[in-house]
Amino acid sequence: MTETVSEMAAPAADGVLRRPSLVGRTRAGLGDALAEIGVPEKERRMRVGQLWNWIYHYGVREFDAMTTIGKGLRAQLAERFSLDLPEVTAEQVSTDGTRKWLLRMPSTGPHDRGAEIECVYIPEVDRGTLCVSSQVGCTLTCTFCHTGTQRLVRNLKTEEIVAQLMVARERLGDFPNRKAPDGAFVPNDGGRFVSNIVFMGMGEPLYNFDGVRDAIDVISDDQGLSLGRRRITVSTSGVVPQIGPLGEEMGTMLAISLHAVRDDLRNELVPLNKKYPIKDLLEA
Repeated sequence: MTETVSEMAAPAADGVLRRPSLVGRTRAGLGDALAEIGVPEKERRMRVGQLWNWIYHYGVREFDAMTTIGKGLRAQLAERFSLDLPEVTAEQVSTDGTRKWLLRMPSTGPHDRGAEIECVYIPEVDRGTLCVSSQVGCTLTCTFCHTGTQRLVRNLKTEEIVAQLMVARERLGDFPNRKAPDGAFVPNDGGRFVSNIVFMGMGEPLYNFDGVRDAIDVISDDQGLSLGRRRITVSTSGVVPQIGPLGEEMGTMLAISLHAVRDDLRNELVPLNKKYPIKDLLEA
């Protein structure tokens, strides 16, 4: 697993100094954050477990709410870090309960206003599915996809992928002791609003393999967000060399954006087919 290294607070595009958020980080990333503020190594595993539970199970937004952690450590964490989520710059709600969010990621410096990506929540009778993005833009030029008309800006970091689920749960009241918004589609079984994840948003997930893999590790951890890997689907346009590793390292469901069963037509619709034709795709 790749470790998430904490970033020092830097001036954003508006000149405001912001503390880096702990939301979305892996266990290793939380351990790194604790090391930065001087938590002894022998104590870190316990503290990571506490942070993990408060952030991912309860969805707390303030360190003061972490009552199992001493006041001194809470103060140290609050001075150095935040529990901020990406900014929701737009929300669209359909009559059937579908919700689309435009999210702005934190600025990485004075010349970056923050990358914008979309995620979509789709409620159904037996499930609630969140469609998440893995890249800002895309290198592929599939003719049916609007993202294919945009240039690739960068891969999303692990924490930015996880943060999409955190935003959805926050907006839907999908954490313990939270209230759902008026008009929200309530699951029949009284369970979670978000029960499934699909990597079908902006970008090609298998071109951000490490970020997607580590995000799935966070999302599927049974002591936090606790979404089973069989409820997570990674969709690919057909990046053949990464399909085997996806099965070995992620263990999720797989979806292929096929769109045609003839190479000549698929070459037009999904130009990646010229590199990885249908025969190779089926074998993978």
